[in-house]
Formats: sequence, C-alpha cells, structure tokens
Amino acid sequence: MVTAEEQLTIDSRRSRIAAVVALLLAALNLRLAVTSIGPVLSEIRDGLGMSSTTAGLLTSVPVICFATVGLAAPRLARRFGAARVIIVGLSVLAAGLALRPYAPGVALFLLLSLVSLGGIAVVNVLLPVIVKEKFPTQVGTMTGLYSVALNLGATLAAAATVPLTHAFGGSWRLGLACWAILATVALPAWLPLTREPFSQGPVTKADDLVRVSRHPVAWALAVYFGMQSTSAYVIIGWLPQIYRDAGLSADEAGLLFATTSFLGVPLGLALSALAGRLRSQSVIAATLALFGIAGYAGLWWDPAAAPWLWVILLGIVNTAFPLVLTMIGLRGSSPATVVKLSAFAQSVGYLLAIPGPILIGLLHDHTGGWRVPLAFMIALMVPQLIAGVYAGRDRQI
Repeated sequence: MVTAEEQLTIDSRRSRIAAVVALLLAALNLRLAVTSIGPVLSEIRDGLGMSSTTAGLLTSVPVICFATVGLAAPRLARRFGAARVIIVGLSVLAAGLALRPYAPGVALFLLLSLVSLGGIAVVNVLLPVIVKEKFPTQVGTMTGLYSVALNLGATLAAAATVPLTHAFGGSWRLGLACWAILATVALPAWLPLTREPFSQGPVTKADDLVRVSRHPVAWALAVYFGMQSTSAYVIIGWLPQIYRDAGLSADEAGLLFATTSFLGVPLGLALSALAGRLRSQSVIAATLALFGIAGYAGLWWDPAAAPWLWVILLGIVNTAFPLVLTMIGLRGSSPATVVKLSAFAQSVGYLLAIPGPILIGLLHDHTGGWRVPLAFMIALMVPQLIAGVYAGRDRQI
C-alpha cells in the first residue's frame, strides 16, 4: 500500500515530468514563425510586392511584439496562472501561423505576424518562470534543455521551409502555413499544468518592494538581451539573403542559415549547464561577443569565401540567448522576482532591438550592398560585450 508521503513523491515526480514535456514542446515553437521566413523571403517579397525596407520591418515585428506584449505576461500569470496563459499564447500562435501566409497584401501579412508573435511573446516571458518554480535548483540545466528544443524548432523551420515549398509545388504559402501544426500539437501537454496552482514562491515584503527597473543588474541584462536579440534577428532575417546575394543557391543559403540554429542545440545545453554552475558568467558573455565580431567580419570580407566558417562563428554567438535566460533565472532571488526580471529584461531588451533589422534593410537599400550593414553589426558587438560582462557578475535582485 502506498503511503501518503510516497504518493506525494510520485505526484511530484509526475508533475515535474509533465512540466519538462510541456516546456520542450512549447520551446519548439518559439522561433518557427521567425526562422521560416528568411529562406523564402525573396518569394514573399515577390508575391506581396515588398521592399527591402519593409522586409526589414518584417524582421523587426518579432521584437516589437516581444517588447510590448511581453509586459502583460506577469499580470496575466498572476490572475490566470502561467500554464493557462501559455496555452492561450500557443493557440494564438497556431492561428496566426495558419492564416498569415494567405494574407492578400503586406499590411495584413504584417498584422497576422503580430498576432502569431504576440502569442510567442507571453510564452517567452513565462517559460523562465516555470523553470524557476518547478526546478529551482536546476535553472541552468533546464534552461539549456528548453533552449535545445527552441533551437531544434528554429533549425527545422529554417532547413525545411524551402523543401516543403518545393514539395507543395512551389507554394511558399503552404510551406509556411504547415508550421501551425507544431503549435497545435504542443497544446495538450499544458493541460495537466493548468490544474496545478501557480505559485510565484513565498511573497515576502522584499518581493513586494522590489523594483527591478531601479537595479543596475536589471538594466545590464536588458541591454545584453537587446544586443543579442538585434544580432539574432539580423541573422534570422537577412543571413539567407546575404548568402543568396553572394551567389549561393536558395537551398544552400537555407542550409547554412539552419546551421546557425542547429549549433545552438549542443552548445546551448552545454553553455547553460556550465553557466548555472558558475558564480559569474562574465567571461562567457565576453567570449561570445568576440566570436560575433569574427563572424560578422568574415561576412563583411566575403560571404562566399568561407561560408561554413562564418555560420559556425555566428551560431556560437547566437548561444547568447540561452545564456541571458540562464542569467535572468540566476539573478532573481525568487520566482516572484524572476517573473518581473524576465518581463523587464525581455521587454526593454526587445525595445532596444527593434531598430536593428530595419536599419540593416535601410542601409542595404541606400548602399546597394552588405558591407555597411555588416560593419554596423560588428560595432554592435562592443556594447553587447560590455553589458554581458556587467550582467554576468555574481549579484542577485
């Protein structure tokens, strides 16, 4: 006969397993709406009559959503529970992914992109909170694990969108719409978690009084988040086009782009696990920025000279994303603080990242090439390095 204590242990283990499955399935969807666009951007632009500047706006739509909608996530989580809000976010994402490709014009395409990415925004903010609540002693490992799933989803969308388009008779609309299936599949896994009460940990007087916007560490995390997001979305939005303009085929450009995401699978897991064991993550953040400088400098010199080397370097710098998520979990002293810190760092960070992809498109339009935009990206690695060193120091809010 199972004792009450043993049953409690079994229930706790089942709850943790359910949380792991739900986290991984949700994370698979966090970049699909974005990385599926780059490989067929030329076809989208031709089909909708989209300029380079507008395409730059399209690549900035994710950061606009993440900056604005993400701010509502903590309040929604307190009222309805994080799991319920995540289910709604995934549902909105699925609907947006299914409808967006069939928009008859640029304006509606951008609007439906906002809808689908708004769903991602709340999930983005709340997953670190689920990690902190369910796995308080394994923040680095679990963040790395769901970052692996995120990168797998991003890689899958980047690598498979062009082949899917070919398989559907050259229809980029079907090639994009099919990604709604993965968001739909993730929904049932979150249902068991909605039956559990959402706790942000013991709400103490310190939690009530904390104002993360007044803490220098929060601003350092926000700036670091913003700079790494700028780099990531420039890579997502423009890297395939840079390679295609250098004479590479659409298939090869898509495969190279997918490699930047695929590298995040082993590297993101290892890096988050390592970062979670260290008191300071400053050296890791500085090293990643140096890889970014090298990768963008290689593209500036000649994208076709060593395309695989450049994507490896850029794939390494992209692991700044799981690193900053791990740092958010480590810098907050409780789940209640983490949810505020996550919302602040991500929202402010994404606000800082909004101009980047648009500016890259403008610079490309005005110069007719990629050297000036890439020189701009090299320069942005410097504030990323500085903010990462400061955010990585052993301090807690």
